[in-house]
Amino acid sequence: MNIGIAASSQVSDSKIAERFVNSLPQNSRLIVGGYWGLMKDVADSASKRGIQVVFILPSEPKARPPQTREFISVDTGMEFRARSVLICRSCDVLVALGGEVGTMIEIFMAYAMGKPVIVLTGKGFSSDKIKACFGDTLDSRATGRIYYVDTPEEAAKLAMTLQSKDIVEMG
Repeated sequence: MNIGIAASSQVSDSKIAERFVNSLPQNSRLIVGGYWGLMKDVADSASKRGIQVVFILPSEPKARPPQTREFISVDTGMEFRARSVLICRSCDVLVALGGEVGTMIEIFMAYAMGKPVIVLTGKGFSSDKIKACFGDTLDSRATGRIYYVDTPEEAAKLAMTLQSKDIVEMG
C-alpha cells in the first residue's frame, strides 16, 4: 500500500509521527514531499521500523534525505505544488497529519483524483478548518471522500481499512 503523507513542512512533531508510523504494518510504503518538518519526523520514524519511504522532492529541496536502504529519493525538478501532483497520483490513500496551504492543496488534489483522504484534526494546523468548511466532500461531484480522525493511530488504522476495502472492490 502506498500512503501519501501531507504534513507540515515547518512544524516538527515526532510524537504524532511515531504514533502514526508505529500503527502501520511494516510492509507499508510512505510517499512524502520532502525531508523537513513533520515529513522528516514521519520518515525517520518509518526508517527505524524498516518501512520504505519515497521522497518526491521539489527542485531545490530544503534538505536531502540520507542515503539509507529505506529511503528512495526522486528528484522531480518541479516546484513545490507541481510535485504534489506526483505524490497524490502515486498514493492509494492520502493521510494529512496537519499542515498549512501545501497540505490543504494536497488534500484537495487527492480528493479531485478520487483518492480517499484522511485528515488528522485538532492539532492546531490550518488544515483543521477543512472539516468545518466542507465536511466529507469538497464539492457536489463527490469525486472522493474525506475522513476525519482525532488520533494518528486512527489515521493509520483507517488507511489500512480503506486499502482492504479497495482490494475487495477491485477483486
